[in-house]
Amino acid sequence: QVQLVESGGGLVSAGGSLRLSCAASGRTFSSYALGWFRQAPGKEREFVAAIIWGGAGTRYADSVKGRFAISRDNAKNTVDLQMNSLKPEDTAVYYCAASPGGVLTVARSWTVWGQGTQVTVAS
Repeated sequence: QVQLVESGGGLVSAGGSLRLSCAASGRTFSSYALGWFRQAPGKEREFVAAIIWGGAGTRYADSVKGRFAISRDNAKNTVDLQMNSLKPEDTAVYYCAASPGGVLTVARSWTVWGQGTQVTVAS
């Protein structure tokens, strides 16, 4: 069974940092893009960051560029999201996902999803 399991969410003050981790099991995702989306209450799920197969290419939403950094370890089948300078508007459930290809900024390109982890940034 293919699974993505996130960890590392929590409550942090504005300006603080959190690191999210995602562990994949059930198959190897080395040929997939791995990424993160988030969904705030009452809003649609939105793209946050993605990293392609060998880790050489990354993409970020404008709202997190310069503050968040995505990385992956293909040997361990993991993908991390380092979040710095957090803002209250970053509060959301963060989802790890895997994509075989396509337009990476849209949710329909991602075929495997984790269950999500809550990130709350207090002002």
